[in-house]
Amino acid sequence: MTKEQEIMTFLHEKVFDPVLNAPNASKELKSGIRLTIYRMSQRDALGMVSYFWAAVKGTDRSVRFADLMKQEGFDRFEEALEEFRVIFNDKWIRS
Repeated sequence: MTKEQEIMTFLHEKVFDPVLNAPNASKELKSGIRLTIYRMSQRDALGMVSYFWAAVKGTDRSVRFADLMKQEGFDRFEEALEEFRVIFNDKWIRS
């Protein structure tokens, strides 16, 4: 499995798939998740990690989207933060 696949597998399990598989998730939320998946899939592993941290740090768009995820009861990147940081650290990226 490539590094990119490892990151996407982790994020699908922790963040993406719960939304995509939920019948009660709004169309807006599902659309945003699909766009995030697309944007991340266009990057290499380092770019994916950078994207993750930028989303956690917060842009106007990512803050609004994270709020929507929380309002609808789904885990966000923020809830996956600790585990992501342990797994996808600098040593992992350089290996």
